[in-house]
Amino acid sequence: MEKKATSNETEPLTSKKDVSGCSKGEDCKENGLLVRNPKSALRLVEDGNKVHPSQGDKGEAAQISNGYSGVQSSVPCNGEVEDAQGTAPAATTTTTTTTSTTCGAEAQQQLMELEDRETWSKKIDFLLSVIGYAVDLGNVWRFPYICYQNGGGAFLIPYTIMALFGGIPLFYMELALGQYHRNGCISIWRKICPIFKGIGFAICIIDLYVASYYNTIMAWAFYYLISSFTAELPWTSCTNPWNTGNCTNYFSKDNVSWSLHSISPAEEFYTRQVLQVHRSNGLDDLGGISWQLTLCLLLIFTIVYFSIWKGVKTSGKVVWVTATFPYIILFILLVRGATLPGAWRGVLYYLKPDWQKLLATEVWVDAAAQIFFSLGPGFGVLLAYASYNKFHNNCYQDALVTSTVNCLTSFVSGFVIFTVLGYMAEMRNEDVSEVAKDTGPSLLFITYAEAIANMPASTFFAIIFFLMLLTLGLDSTFAGLEGVITGVLDEFPHVWGKRRELFVLGLTIICFLGSLATLTFGGAYVVKLFEEYATGPAVLTVVFLEAVAVSWFYGITQFCNDVKEMLGSAPGWYWRVCWVAISPLFLLFVTCSFLSNPPELRLFDYDYPYWTTVVGYCIGTSSVIFIPIYMVYRLVVTPGTLKERILKSITPETATEIPFGDIRMNAV
Repeated sequence: MEKKATSNETEPLTSKKDVSGCSKGEDCKENGLLVRNPKSALRLVEDGNKVHPSQGDKGEAAQISNGYSGVQSSVPCNGEVEDAQGTAPAATTTTTTTTSTTCGAEAQQQLMELEDRETWSKKIDFLLSVIGYAVDLGNVWRFPYICYQNGGGAFLIPYTIMALFGGIPLFYMELALGQYHRNGCISIWRKICPIFKGIGFAICIIDLYVASYYNTIMAWAFYYLISSFTAELPWTSCTNPWNTGNCTNYFSKDNVSWSLHSISPAEEFYTRQVLQVHRSNGLDDLGGISWQLTLCLLLIFTIVYFSIWKGVKTSGKVVWVTATFPYIILFILLVRGATLPGAWRGVLYYLKPDWQKLLATEVWVDAAAQIFFSLGPGFGVLLAYASYNKFHNNCYQDALVTSTVNCLTSFVSGFVIFTVLGYMAEMRNEDVSEVAKDTGPSLLFITYAEAIANMPASTFFAIIFFLMLLTLGLDSTFAGLEGVITGVLDEFPHVWGKRRELFVLGLTIICFLGSLATLTFGGAYVVKLFEEYATGPAVLTVVFLEAVAVSWFYGITQFCNDVKEMLGSAPGWYWRVCWVAISPLFLLFVTCSFLSNPPELRLFDYDYPYWTTVVGYCIGTSSVIFIPIYMVYRLVVTPGTLKERILKSITPETATEIPFGDIRMNAV
C-alpha cells in the first residue's frame, strides 16, 4: 500500500514503493526524488549535487523557508530507481507532483535551461543603470517648468505626497516582481496572472513608440554638439544664411530694442537650421527628410547597439560614464549659473510659493504625472533590469535610493535652469515669467542655449551641456530597448536565446526606420504628438492594470511572501495599503484627468487641428488594445467551461524557480 505524502515528505504520484523503510534520521532517494524523513532536516551544499542530513529537528522537512521544497529532478531513462551508489544527478531542481524522465541529450538541454540567469557584474552597475534610466531629459526641462507653473515651492507638497503614496510604491513593486520571477515583461505573466499577458505586448509597443521619437530629440542635441566646436557659436549672431529680418540680438553691444516681432538668433537657429520647420506646413505636409539629422540619429543608434548588444554585462559598464557624467556637468553649470548677474531673480521665481495653487486640481494632476513619468514604471525596464539581480539582493533599499536620487536630481536641475533664466531676464530687462515662456525641448535648445552662448567660455559650456543631454538620453534609450529585448528573449528563448546580437540589430533598425517621420522638416510636430498621446495615457493604463493584477489577482499576501523570501522580512502595512488601494487610485485619478481634459497642442505658431487628437488617441490605443485581445484569445483557446477557463486564466501556469546556492527550487 502506498504511503500518503504528508507535509514533511515529497513523493511522486507514480511512486509504488513505500518509504517507511528508511532508516531513522536518513533521507531516502526514490524515483529520482529526494524524500525527506520527518526526523531530520536538509543541509544543502553549494555543489547542488549532494544532500546531507544535518543534526537536529528543524520542523518542516523537505521545505525551505516559505513554501519551497528540495526535490531532485534527474530520473533514470527507464523510470526505475537507481541504486544509491549510482551516478550523481547533473542538475538539481524542485517540483511538486511530477518528475523529469529525460536523459542523454535531453538532460544536457535541461541542465542548460537551469543554468543561472545572467546577472550584473556589480551591484553598482544595476544602481547606475536604474538611476540613468529614471533620470532623463524630462528631469532637466519638465520638472522646473511644472514646478514654477504650479506654485513654485508650494508644488513640492503635492509632489512629495504623490511620490510617497503613488510613484515610489509602484517603483518598488516592479523591482520586486522582476527580481523574484526573473523574467521580462511578457513571460512574467505566466507566473503571476496569465490572462494579463497582453500587458507585456502592450509595453513592448509603447517602448517602440518612445524609441521612435525620443532618440530624435537626442539627434537634435547631437547636432548642437557638433555645431558647438567653433570659436563663435552659430546661434549668437543674426548674420547667418538662415536668419530673417526679425532676428534681434539683444546681447550685442549696439542699442537694440526688443519688439513683439523680434526673434532671437538662438530661436532661429533651432527652428530654421536644426528643425527647418519653416519648410513644412504642418502634420498634413511634413516635407522632406533632413539628411543632417538622419546622420546624427544613425550615429546615435550605432552607439546604442554596441552598448547593449551583449546584454547587461556591457551596458552595465557603459552607464559608469553615461550615468555619472551628467551629475558632474550639472554641478559645474549650477556653480556657473549661481555666479551670473540676476541669478537670484530666477531662483526666487522658481521657489516662491503660491499657496492658492494647492486648491487647484490641475496642480495635483501635474504632480502625480510628473513623479510617475519621472520614475518610469510601466515601461518594462524595471522588470528587465531587476530580473538580472541576484535573488537575495535588497531591492527595497534600491528602490528608496534610486527614487530619492531621481527626485533630488529634478529639484537641483531647477536651480541649474532658473539661475540662467534669471540671468536672461536681467539682460533683457524683463520679468522672469516673460523669459520662461518656452517649455519642453525649447527651454533647452533656445533659452538655455542662448544664455550659454553669451557667457564667457561659451564654447566650453555649450559642449559639456549638450554632452550632458546626450548621456542623459542614452541611458534611457538603453533601458527602453532592454525592456523589449529581455521581454522577447525570455518569451521566445528557443528562437532568440542564442541570437541576441542579431535580434538587437533588427530592433535598432526597426526603431531607426520608425523614426524617419520625426526626421522630416515637420518632424518636431510628430515628436510633440507622440510625446503627448502615444505614451502618456497608454502607460498609465498599463500600470493600473499591472497593479490590479498583482494586488488583487496574484494576491497581495502572495506578493508580500515573495518579497519576504528574497529579503527575509515582509513589507509592512504601508506598502500593502499603497499597492492594494492608494496606487491604483492614484493611477486611475491621473488617467481620468488626462482623458477628460486632453491637452490642446500647439508648437511654435502651429495649432494642431482636431483630427490630430483622434490620430493621437488611435496611436495610444494601438498598444493598449493588445490587453483585451489577449484576454479574449486566452479564454477562447483554454479548454473547459467558461468558469473553468476564467479560473485557469487567472491561475499562474508555471512555478518560479528560486536559486538556493546552486540548487534551483520551484514555488509550490
